[in-house]
Amino acid sequence: MADEQRALAGTGRRAMSDNYLTVIPTGPYWQPSKDAADRAAAVLAEMLPDDDARRGLEAKWHDDVEVVFCGANLQKISCPHCGAEFTSGWWGEAVSERYDESFSTLMVTTPCCDAETSLNELVYDWPMGFARFRIEVLYPSRAWLTDEELAALTDALGHPLRQILIHI
Repeated sequence: MADEQRALAGTGRRAMSDNYLTVIPTGPYWQPSKDAADRAAAVLAEMLPDDDARRGLEAKWHDDVEVVFCGANLQKISCPHCGAEFTSGWWGEAVSERYDESFSTLMVTTPCCDAETSLNELVYDWPMGFARFRIEVLYPSRAWLTDEELAALTDALGHPLRQILIHI
């Protein structure tokens, strides 16, 4: 979310209610080639309802893994092993520790059942994740991609994807 906040700070716009439709690889460290990203962006552009939405489409590469946070949409974060709900304090501390290490690992031990898991594999309601690449659409004028649309994007990119609706 820091990228979005920094970007908004430079535009003079207020971050009252920006909405993004974002797709990220399920593998946090994976990045596509430019050609694969261009193919996937073109496929996603065809799924958008109008030219205004298409103008907000952008593929982004990052040197390090970044948190792709759903913003105000987040309801809860749970353990993938036992289903226990985590406090935002535990999650924030775990992310901060990994951030300080440039996200060289996303592995954590859950406080509920001492299971070893990845921050990327926690159960996020609404979906979120970690990635070094994303395709995002600012003001997409639509909601979730269908399973078929997500499969078409996955085929174009060459890697499984997770979609995230961001509201900041």
